[in-house]
Amino acid sequence: MTPAALIHHARESLRGSSLRNVYWEASILLRELSQLFQPRNAVFRRHVLNDHGRYLFSSVRPVSGEAPSRAKAAVDWLLRAQEAGGDGGVALGYFPCARENPGWRPSYPETTGYIITSLLAYSRLHRDEDIAAAAMKMVDWEIRIQMPSGAVQGGQVCPPEEQTAAAFNTGMVLDGLCSAYLHRPDPAVLQAARRAADFLVSDLDESFYFKTNGAFVSVGEIKTYTCLCAWAVYRFGKIVDEHSYMTAATQVIEAALRQQQPNGWFSSNCLNRSSAPLTHTIGYTLQGILEVGVLSGRADFVVQVRKTVDRILPLISSQGYLPGRFYADWKPAALSSCLTGSAQIAIVCYRLAQELRETKYQLAADRLVNFLKGVQLVESENPALQGALAGSFPLFGGYMRAGYPNWATKYLLDALMLQMQAEKPPAA
Repeated sequence: MTPAALIHHARESLRGSSLRNVYWEASILLRELSQLFQPRNAVFRRHVLNDHGRYLFSSVRPVSGEAPSRAKAAVDWLLRAQEAGGDGGVALGYFPCARENPGWRPSYPETTGYIITSLLAYSRLHRDEDIAAAAMKMVDWEIRIQMPSGAVQGGQVCPPEEQTAAAFNTGMVLDGLCSAYLHRPDPAVLQAARRAADFLVSDLDESFYFKTNGAFVSVGEIKTYTCLCAWAVYRFGKIVDEHSYMTAATQVIEAALRQQQPNGWFSSNCLNRSSAPLTHTIGYTLQGILEVGVLSGRADFVVQVRKTVDRILPLISSQGYLPGRFYADWKPAALSSCLTGSAQIAIVCYRLAQELRETKYQLAADRLVNFLKGVQLVESENPALQGALAGSFPLFGGYMRAGYPNWATKYLLDALMLQMQAEKPPAA
């Protein structure tokens, strides 16, 4: 790894931290770098060096076409992640340089929830019942570990006595339960979905913000991105034809829009650094507002999403690179890219193109997705890497450093399916 790359990693990892945090972050980074040179990481090390070389010389080659094969590689990786979880859920991801227990992480309830939706969509597209069956195993697992309150725990799967509730995670699992019920109506799935939806509605404060953000994010502030839960609540309301859920969902979106600034930026919109939110959480917020707007016929919600996206479009490079964080004036707050966030922004752009019939959004989405295909691993000797999308570009960047979180590949899959849909010629 070059000195310039090391300086970059240190600067981005330590930026905005207290002296104590600087020390601990530097120690963690150094331990991860030492793990990189372990013999077991020979394949990963080659990927890291190649990745950082392409970053330093801006030499990623965007990939046009290949969406079907790239989507299949993403699905295969997600299924390997499920197998690695060992319990029906999907492993949080693969982190070969982790300080403790490097490799596959335990299953992750939150993102397994919305992976269900992605795999069921893919199975419909390809009439693949084996993939649908794998998704339904995830559903069974989610129901087994659901908390008595109807909530879903934060963090990696843990024993019931150690679980702590998280509204956002509950919304993501509710999304998967809604998709599963629409795929195959089952009273047990509907009952679990209702318990989750009831928890979410009861968790709203008087201003329609969720109160239970969980133990794994910073405390003491609104989390605007939790408005994505409103999409799942609205979907559930439509399934059971109960307007109280749909009304609550629109109120959540109205509350989120109170955090939107005149220039489209959202305040209180990050896991732990709201002065410079990740494109990941920006993407969550935009998708929640857009999809509830479409379902409810609230054109004003769609207009507000457009306002933000129109500020993001000029920030996407001609190659499709998008910085991973932004300050309130839309100046980049990170040197690396959050690849999950890029995929999410692409998804929002494809959906805007569908709803508004404006090609500029599809063109922007294609730029983002073609860049992501350029950094997706499709020729790796290591099955734990093959088909995956990393947390950051470069790999030792600021988001989910040196690893492959399952949600990055999930959102890449969603974006690829939308790209295939956009490229499909209209029916005669």
